[in-house]
Amino acid sequence: METIGNTFPPISTGKVVPLAPLTWRERVRGLRRAIWKHRAIYLLMALPLLYFLVFKYWPLWNTQIAFKDFKPTLGVEASPLIGFKHFATFFKSYYFGQLLGNTLIFSVAKLILGMPLAVILALAIYESSFRFLRKVTQTMAYLPHFLSWVIIYGVLLALLSPGSGMINEMIKAGGGQPIAFLTSPNWFRTVVIGSDIWKETGWSTIIYLAALLSIDPLLFEAAAVDGASRLQRIRHISLPGIASVIVVVTLLRLGNILDAGFGQIFVLYSLPVYSVGDIIDTWVYRQGILEFQFSLATAVGLFKGLIGLTLIFFSNKIAKRLTGSGIY
Repeated sequence: METIGNTFPPISTGKVVPLAPLTWRERVRGLRRAIWKHRAIYLLMALPLLYFLVFKYWPLWNTQIAFKDFKPTLGVEASPLIGFKHFATFFKSYYFGQLLGNTLIFSVAKLILGMPLAVILALAIYESSFRFLRKVTQTMAYLPHFLSWVIIYGVLLALLSPGSGMINEMIKAGGGQPIAFLTSPNWFRTVVIGSDIWKETGWSTIIYLAALLSIDPLLFEAAAVDGASRLQRIRHISLPGIASVIVVVTLLRLGNILDAGFGQIFVLYSLPVYSVGDIIDTWVYRQGILEFQFSLATAVGLFKGLIGLTLIFFSNKIAKRLTGSGIY
């Protein structure tokens, strides 16, 4: 009798048979298929990537002049190598401590005072039940961000000028003496920090307001049914819901802690307030651009970048331990 072939599947031995590794042709073919499948996304990414390549990554090649005695006639590669001389020049400068102190004071004060105000404003707008008032507040808060510091300087001059400024007119009407806010070392930092908070708080509010709008409304409804007050809902739902966003924004600001706002300081400061208003960026501008010390300016910029990278790395680790979330 002829034996009929077995139609049952073979019994598994429990061993995993490894797949053959893909050849480079297969890898390239798979990559092409993936790119074509998501071509719309890659097309949207094209211009931003091109921007970063041209203006951010390609210039990194020229940062080597921080370690050279750069001569424009010789070029970047042919200029003589001098090591860390420019870094030592900056660190040993008489103004190093003053510049670093002023920069940190401005940056930290803007972060500590500006971030809570932006969160409070976002919560106030979100909790407002008057639609018209909410829209007007949003518009008035966002508007200063779109004004240049030159325009802001004109506004501050109209308000703080010792001769005809509105605030000084009020001080004189009350029997006091006019104050030169923009040229007084005692007042200049207050003007800088206050004007930056006024200009940028509304723009920062957009991020927190978007985070609040992403919270499930059912959570607020359930809390209201359970008898929770508005403050309790803010404390136990709204703030925990945007905590991760607050952490990310804070980390990004920490990475730029040595960027105290060159445009603002450059427009507002003058010789009488150099001791309290001069920051690293303005000093680099005078030394690097006006005095043509390009290598020194590059060395200071590289120093700032390394400090920012280090701060982001460690603050991200701390944030992950405290909140469980971070940038990466």
